[in-house]
Amino acid sequence: MLAMFLAAIEATIVSTAMPSIVAALGGFSLYSWVFSAYLLTNASTVLIFGKLSDLFGRKPIFLIGISLFLTGSLLCGFATSMTTLILFRFLQGVGAGALMPIASTIVGDLYTKEERAQIQGYLSSVWGISAVTGPALGGFFVDYLNWRYVFWMNLPLGLLAIIGVVWFFHENVEKKRHSIDFAGSAILMVGISSLMVLLVEGGIGIPWQSPLAVVLLVIFGTCLIGFYIQEKRALDPMMPFSIWEYRSITIANVTSLITGMILIGVSSYLPAFVQGVMGMSATVAGFTLTTMSIGWPVSSMIAGRLLLKIGFRATSLIGGVALVVGGIFFFFLSPDKGPVWAALGSFFIGIGMGMSTTSFIVSIQSTVDWKTRGIATASNMFMRSIGSAIGAAILGGVLNSVIQNTIQEKQLDESVTIDTVNQLLDSEGKASLSTRTQVALEEALTLGLHQVYLGLLVLAVVSLILILFLPKGEKT
Repeated sequence: MLAMFLAAIEATIVSTAMPSIVAALGGFSLYSWVFSAYLLTNASTVLIFGKLSDLFGRKPIFLIGISLFLTGSLLCGFATSMTTLILFRFLQGVGAGALMPIASTIVGDLYTKEERAQIQGYLSSVWGISAVTGPALGGFFVDYLNWRYVFWMNLPLGLLAIIGVVWFFHENVEKKRHSIDFAGSAILMVGISSLMVLLVEGGIGIPWQSPLAVVLLVIFGTCLIGFYIQEKRALDPMMPFSIWEYRSITIANVTSLITGMILIGVSSYLPAFVQGVMGMSATVAGFTLTTMSIGWPVSSMIAGRLLLKIGFRATSLIGGVALVVGGIFFFFLSPDKGPVWAALGSFFIGIGMGMSTTSFIVSIQSTVDWKTRGIATASNMFMRSIGSAIGAAILGGVLNSVIQNTIQEKQLDESVTIDTVNQLLDSEGKASLSTRTQVALEEALTLGLHQVYLGLLVLAVVSLILILFLPKGEKT
């Protein structure tokens, strides 16, 4: 739980400190890459570490992962420029790629199916705790110490996690020569990295119609085909396609891709609606997101108990229904509904995520044996990460397109662009806009976000339909 907390809190605590980091290091144009670097290497390595833990045991791979994460954290604190900070964030992300799946897999190894359900609920609660404490801790370090402590706080907690695993976790791994699929690993990393760069920078740093975007897409497609061919002929494949033959795993992973898109849609665009359209403060916007962080861990712990009584499918269905209810709240969200309405939608999304993710992980770990449990667990987390990246690209594209069209229809000044919407999120910036421009941009943002929330509702309905196809038995 300590190790998972480190990886989970990284996003929220760094977000709070970023204005201070930019003020100290400069390089505002590289702002997004502080997050993208971590996300990219995390997604690129999660499957590899999951497979290595199946080959060599959880303990050594976990210790390597946490050591890389702590080394990256230490170096981030010593960064002297935005470029060096981004390089060290790449290293941190590699370590995080091992922390998340292997921590969950260790739980799958230690506990019986009955115990596992409850313990996975505790693990899921870590996400809620990190979401609530991250911004507060980040603010404390920035205000009273230094932004560098945002990264250095990982060191004592990480060392405690290392001591705990070394001291208490014992496993018997069969000693034999392994055939490591180096070619599959390399192809996977190149392919996922090219996809992540395209999704993260597409439409921002890399125009969608540019030659570079096409090249990245071609690299990804080629690697996808190459990876499939390599895995079919590899002696010990990085991704054993046999795990996808289980309907429960396939449905859980595809649904996780969809819920990853929902998650990024809520967390990225709800504050923009509350601040830009409703005219509320950043604190109120934070409150509307915090309710999701409360709903998630609470429902995860409840799911741990429900799994034993009503099974994986019924528990997942409750989660799917909650996601649809949350999607309906967001679809009908309007400026006059107020932040409480937004917070309720966020809360139901949190309940849906908690119920479904806990059910999926326990179901997957109960379906496979020890030899494939690591890669099976990692595959689910990987799909959610990719879903978040795809969601950010698609929903961001929809929002920008609607805003751009509205600006052209209203025939505003040439100086008014999509970036001018940033001024709606700041009271001083808002006051500097003419009344006509302000009204037009608020209308554009409202229309754009309404389309985003329509997309969220559609995604929620799709996820519920997918869950209906889960097998009624425990294994299929």
